[in-house]
Amino acid sequence: MNIIVCVKQVPGTNKVDIDPVTGTLKRSGVASKMNPYDLFALECALEIKEQTGGVVKTLSMGPPQAKAVLDESLWMGADEGLLLSDRAFGGADVLATSYCLSLGVGRLGEFDLIICGKQTTDGDTAQVGPELAERLGIEHATNVLRIDGYDEESVTVTIDLDGIEQTQKMLLPCLLTVEKDMNTPRLPSYLKKKSTDSEKISVASSADFPGADMTMLGLKGSPTQVERIFPPKSNTDKTALTGTTEELSGALYELLKESKFI
Repeated sequence: MNIIVCVKQVPGTNKVDIDPVTGTLKRSGVASKMNPYDLFALECALEIKEQTGGVVKTLSMGPPQAKAVLDESLWMGADEGLLLSDRAFGGADVLATSYCLSLGVGRLGEFDLIICGKQTTDGDTAQVGPELAERLGIEHATNVLRIDGYDEESVTVTIDLDGIEQTQKMLLPCLLTVEKDMNTPRLPSYLKKKSTDSEKISVASSADFPGADMTMLGLKGSPTQVERIFPPKSNTDKTALTGTTEELSGALYELLKESKFI
């Protein structure tokens, strides 16, 4: 089975600066990691590959440093990766992102299954996977709890419908977005890291898609208008209380009352 896994590099910290003009995260120079949900998607793909054979390819969109998550995917067992990187892709909302990823899927060639993490920790929209499926004109299932079986023509999955589990059979090709904790992602292999050929990861820019509609990429292709975005304020103020049990309970009561919690 030939599988494509969409992965994304996300900030490894919640202390990220915001571009005041575009309203997007400033990712350059920020400690980053692979989106945690994508680890479960990748592990799912690798388990299927081990049982059925085939190829696992990873796809990502981001700045040049996003290549690091594709490297990690190879060290975990993926066969090759493709990074979509261009300033023209920057500032994309979910609609523009899904269009760009659809171009990348076309570049990777034929596939049987696309697996995505349920959502990303920086956007939390859970919309890119379904929108990508719509772009490609294939069936999709979200909130997948487990994969129950598969053959050359179909895959059977159990999905979460707001607390109700439903099992459905889907014809290939199709797209799945998987929940966290559906498996235990493997660690990157040091031996694979030492032996992996860097040429297994290719980079494509807008110039590599001469037939693409540039008005559907990046900020130009993003109908979502961000009015204001800001990081939450952190409050590290502390108050130390000393005294007997009666004195502490009284002082705590006064603090809560002063703060209008009671």
